Amino acid sequence: MLGTAARLSVLLSLLGFGNGQVFHIGPCPDPPVQENFDITKYLGKWYEIEKLPSNFEKGSCIQANYSLKENGKFKVINKELLSTGKVNEVEGEIMHTDVKEPAKLAVRFNWFMPSAPYWVISTDYENYSLVYSCTNILWLFHIDYAWIMSRAPDMHPETVEHLKSVLRSYKIDTEKMMPTDQLNCPADM
Repeated sequence: MLGTAARLSVLLSLLGFGNGQVFHIGPCPDPPVQENFDITKYLGKWYEIEKLPSNFEKGSCIQANYSLKENGKFKVINKELLSTGKVNEVEGEIMHTDVKEPAKLAVRFNWFMPSAPYWVISTDYENYSLVYSCTNILWLFHIDYAWIMSRAPDMHPETVEHLKSVLRSYKIDTEKMMPTDQLNCPADM
């Protein structure tokens, strides 16, 4: 089975599916999420401080703004500054996936793609948020993402390291996490 998993990993990489992603053998970890999560306290702007690599975020000045839609659902607008100087913006919808665990959310950015997990592992709502997403692939691999977010464009390094240690305590690899450049960002983002 491990041989099949290794061959599939190479195949996915050659096809470009895994470009920038972090693949791991075996199923997704199942970390606990924020207890008594209140999405209304979570709304507003968050700045990305560090993340696991992804093929859908390539710029700098990355931020997410969560708000309530007129229909009572929640939306997120993600923005990033591309190397060309253009601001790339995408809007998604946030949904609860488990009423017993309201911090287990899902996000969808278009109707053609399935929603992706968006689990708030830890937040104090005012300073930091630790988010995790993982998808199993053929029950042999998983691909995961993690984000350390802040209400400000910077975060004390000790806080970043503490949040990474939380991820590691749940067997989530943080070795490839990379900082997001939040310097010289346009004021109108």
